Amino acid sequence: MSTPSSGEVERADGGGGGGGGGGGGSSSRRRMRLSSINSYGVWPEPFVEAFAYKVAIDAALNLGRLAAAQALFHIFRVCSTWRAISRSELLWQNLTQRIWNINHLLLRHTWREEYIYRHRTAANFRRRRYAHTTLQYYIPPDDDHNDNNIGQHSCRRLALSDHHLAAGFSDGAVRLFHLPSSRHLSTFYPQHRDRIGRFSRSVSGIILSDISLVFATLDGDIHATVINGGAGPLRRAHMGDVVNDGALVDFTGNSRWWVGLYAGVPGRAFHIWNNETGELVFIGGTLTDPEALMGWHSLTEITDDIIGRVRITNHENAVIACTSLRVIVFDLRNQVGLVLGELQQQLVRSRGIIVSSFDSNVDSALIADGRGAATLRRVADLTEICRFTVRGGGLLLGCVNGGYGVVFGGGVIRVWEIESGGYMYSFRERIGEFCDALVVDERYVAACSSSGVVHVWDFGAQI
Repeated sequence: MSTPSSGEVERADGGGGGGGGGGGGSSSRRRMRLSSINSYGVWPEPFVEAFAYKVAIDAALNLGRLAAAQALFHIFRVCSTWRAISRSELLWQNLTQRIWNINHLLLRHTWREEYIYRHRTAANFRRRRYAHTTLQYYIPPDDDHNDNNIGQHSCRRLALSDHHLAAGFSDGAVRLFHLPSSRHLSTFYPQHRDRIGRFSRSVSGIILSDISLVFATLDGDIHATVINGGAGPLRRAHMGDVVNDGALVDFTGNSRWWVGLYAGVPGRAFHIWNNETGELVFIGGTLTDPEALMGWHSLTEITDDIIGRVRITNHENAVIACTSLRVIVFDLRNQVGLVLGELQQQLVRSRGIIVSSFDSNVDSALIADGRGAATLRRVADLTEICRFTVRGGGLLLGCVNGGYGVVFGGGVIRVWEIESGGYMYSFRERIGEFCDALVVDERYVAACSSSGVVHVWDFGAQI
């Protein structure tokens, strides 16, 4: 494998791939400036390492994440002393954590290899280099959970981890797949109890890692299981109370928190649990009060009208949520539930938010309005970073990772670069006129067509 100091990764987008690198003249001037800096004497190694880190971060912030490698390439060429910094695991750990938002080794043995892998995968995303496959699963005709009602097997949620995909359906089924082999591993169903409405078991949210699977249903039940080393027994971690809380219309979480968005009972929009202790630490909020009636209808009928979305973001310190009328951000670190920001009311009311287009990454959120204008906004203050126009009639589904926005509309999946809002390309494959669910992370894009076929696009680098 070529190393960053030998040049392949640093030149990954120097040949016109975008994201930085500049022309030959500017590169020569940059090398001359660096050589001049070094001519004043031998810098201590920690100082050079700190300098390399700052230059790479500045390049990533100003020119995009892929530009950091090109900046490092020029630094490592100054002299043998500076080149030696390329072997510092601490440098690669700090860069990987800051640029790619990876806080622990996931796929590779060293931080340098992890950085190389993340860079090349992002470059694949930019250049439309992927492998496409579909995931197959079988629904027995005598399935006890199949009542043959229209919409009973509509896909409601998709979730990704490094090696798994989970698909949640309107009959309560959650199907787990192993991505490297495309195998269907298991199907989980919520435990039986009295139902209020035929879609009360419909899956409303999934939290997935390579260790555990947690999913919620509209009736407020939350189920969990361990999946590493084979699927373990499914347990009900929380029993919902539809009458007092309303319908659980969206659900998200991480290694510390579970956050549920409810609609149906005023003043109880958000429920937050500490998932380590199971303690319910917050109930409140009025975000979904205008959609209370829609919340009750969701238990008995499936429509394209999405009530709300909720995401944990801002490095796990905040929650951002939206309905068609409002976008709010509230605290998840210091004073849980404290509203930190809200999108301007007049802007939202004049255009309306397409809730199904809403998603967030670590520190920004993708929001599209009824006129087809999509904006990426900083979670910290909801200021606009960039905007672009989404095309295609009918239902729009949107997702975002650290560098790209992915939107389904009019039967086509399109990709935008979110640092500038520039349109990149559309996927070659067509999945049909309608799409039930869409999800994206740094490596995969997955979509479930209205026919129930799960499509996966893998941009993962082979190193």
